[in-house]
Amino acid sequence: MTKLYPDAASALAGVLKNEMLIAAGGFGLCGIPERLLDAIRDSGVTGLTFASNNAGIDNEGIGKLLRTRQVKKMISSYVGENKEFERQYLSGELEVEFCPQGTLAERMRAGGAGIPGFYTRTGVGTAVAEGKEHKDFPDRDGVIQTYILERGIFADLSIIKAWKADETGNLVFRKTARNFNLPAATCGKFCVAEVEEVVPAGALDPDQVHLAGVFVNRIVCGAPYEKKIEFRTIRERETA
Repeated sequence: MTKLYPDAASALAGVLKNEMLIAAGGFGLCGIPERLLDAIRDSGVTGLTFASNNAGIDNEGIGKLLRTRQVKKMISSYVGENKEFERQYLSGELEVEFCPQGTLAERMRAGGAGIPGFYTRTGVGTAVAEGKEHKDFPDRDGVIQTYILERGIFADLSIIKAWKADETGNLVFRKTARNFNLPAATCGKFCVAEVEEVVPAGALDPDQVHLAGVFVNRIVCGAPYEKKIEFRTIRERETA
């Protein structure tokens, strides 16, 4: 059975449903599954919870789904570049679970490894720790420190973006796109990967494969892509 699908909509067919928890890869606008997010928007599903490093910007990434009111909750780290996110959060329309960036990556990785929870010092003494179990452990120097329990993320669906894939689903990520796409891929029950290029099975050097095809259920080639920039800053040209 082939894992390669002709477009994002068909790659998500039979998988999407209301009230899903979706783990989405990407870092800012780098390495986000653009075509898959567009297909989710066009499908009309609602009540979604997204676990993602950020919520895109107003008209890109998950920001498109916020505009259409398809997202009810965000589990995110950095959300400071989305005015619609800010408006919905402050008005009580959007539930938000803020999570330190490293903790979020580890929660995804833990879910992918079947680990239900782990203790971390990150967030102790802040609003992040409110309502969470606290426990004391000795650190490497024997000093007793307080840690909080963080839960692994077990998503219904993972949507990710990779640079290359072979026909069996082995993936290669490019630079920063590897940061959240890899753990996001492993923590979902079902993973759909959007890629820039598909090569024949055996064409990838095994030592260069970042994620084994066993984690990937479906693939869609979304090329060509336009490199988007979150904030374009232009310096005024100096006069001679």
